[in-house]
Amino acid sequence: MEDKILESIGYILPATVTGLVAYYMFKGFIKHQDTSKKLALLSERKKDTLPIRLQAYERMLLFCERINPIKMLVRIKPLSENKQDYLQLLIANVEQEFEHNLVQQIYISDDSWTAILATKNGIINKLKEVAETSNNAHDLRENVIIYYAKKLPPTETAISLIKNEVLRLL
Repeated sequence: MEDKILESIGYILPATVTGLVAYYMFKGFIKHQDTSKKLALLSERKKDTLPIRLQAYERMLLFCERINPIKMLVRIKPLSENKQDYLQLLIANVEQEFEHNLVQQIYISDDSWTAILATKNGIINKLKEVAETSNNAHDLRENVIIYYAKKLPPTETAISLIKNEVLRLL
């Protein structure tokens, strides 16, 4: 009886060891295959989304250029001497540009979107602040140009951040 038990152990032990080795080898092989498939899918997805993301960053950079106060004042002339009308025209232009590009936030990072929002709000607030001390539309225009001639507009910070993010994408 002991011989049969030892003989059975002699067959079972190598079979068990072989089975365990095969199990762990197949498990490692399948895990490697899954990882390879995930990397291939991620690479494929990046290849598909990269152009869309780059286009979103391009549009947001263009948005920043369009709301740059100096460039905006050159592009948008006052329609009358009324400073409030001119201020509303400038703010409406900034808001319209923003609404046109609102959906781009899906494709860009949260940091970039936060910087763009801060830029937009900073420009609007500065326009309102300068309007309070201006007498008419032309005075408002001159005061904004003088202010931003001395100080970098906030759009430059947002543009710099966008450029750095695009470099990281590439």
